Amino acid sequence: MSKLKGKVAIVTGASKGIGAAIAKALAAEGASVVVNYASSKAGADAVVAEINKAGGKAVAVGGDVSKAADAQAIVDAAVKQFGRLDVLVNNSGVYEFAPVEEITEEHFNKQFNVNVLGLLLTTKAASKHLPEGGSIINIGSLVTRLTPPGSAVYSATKGAVDAVTGVLSRELGPRKIRVNSLNPGMVDTEGARTAGFIGSDFHQNAIAQTPLGRIGQPDDIASIAVFLASDDSRWLTGEHLYAAGGMR
Repeated sequence: MSKLKGKVAIVTGASKGIGAAIAKALAAEGASVVVNYASSKAGADAVVAEINKAGGKAVAVGGDVSKAADAQAIVDAAVKQFGRLDVLVNNSGVYEFAPVEEITEEHFNKQFNVNVLGLLLTTKAASKHLPEGGSIINIGSLVTRLTPPGSAVYSATKGAVDAVTGVLSRELGPRKIRVNSLNPGMVDTEGARTAGFIGSDFHQNAIAQTPLGRIGQPDDIASIAVFLASDDSRWLTGEHLYAAGGMR
């Protein structure tokens, strides 16, 4: 419990799934964590309770990252509660699959507003506080390599995340702030189960195409986020780390 001792982290969309696992993993390494949620206060409170029970420090902060005022308020809450900010994990994301014939403005805007605009707004607010050695971790997706049918808009948002990561690594590099993308493959989360992916033919095909022979678990992604948040990755910026058991 020392890699992140004294650090303060924000994890957006952390009430469940990958975000919750990342928040708990950062706290286990000593970070004080702001657990952001958009709608599930109960989920965020449960994550905070688990962290605090284990001896860590965390608070739940509501806010829609696609709204500038909310994004700023999330960052302000971290600084007010813990006095500083060192790590930002841009995990908030939504996905909807649809063939091109069914793409609508609402389908497009919903995903781009959260997955891309939300990332930019939160980073804008956080970058004012991040010190030398700060780390921004953008959660992308293997979908940009797989480009499955029906994912045109979602894949486009994650392609944008990868591009933004490169741009921001150059913009913030002179301040010694690192920016990297962590791109999971298929992960067994509440969202994946609700969407019907777990147990489906898609699930079985993913396993068949994965050299390590299984899909990911949230903790598989969380441990990599700890690495990217810590000084162990001090010489990495602008990188896209694919966490998918070798699936390509």
